[in-house]
Amino acid sequence: MHHTGGPGWRITLDTSGPLLLALYLKDNAGLAGAGMPPVAPAEPRVRVADHHQITQHVGGLPALRREWEAWWAHLIQSHPEMSPAVEPPGFSSFREAPALQRTLQAHFGHALTWARERRAEYERLEREREGRGDTDVLREIVEERQLEVGSAARDFALTIIELPLAEERAWLVNADKVIMSQSLLSDREAVRSYLKPVVELLV
Repeated sequence: MHHTGGPGWRITLDTSGPLLLALYLKDNAGLAGAGMPPVAPAEPRVRVADHHQITQHVGGLPALRREWEAWWAHLIQSHPEMSPAVEPPGFSSFREAPALQRTLQAHFGHALTWARERRAEYERLEREREGRGDTDVLREIVEERQLEVGSAARDFALTIIELPLAEERAWLVNADKVIMSQSLLSDREAVRSYLKPVVELLV
């Protein structure tokens, strides 16, 4: 986790174990374009598996998509908490989402291993960034905007959730929360193009 801030403002960057799990399951089930926002597939790519057999008696893939999208939205809202609780082997918190519950029962082990590997990679990336000063661009964007608006500048807190996504971009999910490809921060101009409009709304 990285915090950047100054008087009246704070930006937090971190990844999310719960969202990593959900991202794996989305790609594993072939739910392309699912969720709001419909983020890119994971990188490295997740192998697609046939979920028809495990979901056919509980609504099939259309039900799985609906249930997954509701879970994804709730995880973003609850970040950084894991809510609802993901508790193997029964995943009782997902009784009202039976297609997703069965998918978790069938694929949780692989999803958890994948998510832990991505978390370890993110922690290495964070250490490399600290040495290079990659996050300095966030402070620059904020301070430039504060100079533009002067005494009218508003206090704010922004949360950036970084995920290993195949597309280098950012997705605004609500007024103070952004999902961003974790590779984007290495491109200062790209970071500016995505985050400057967000900061302009906040400051």
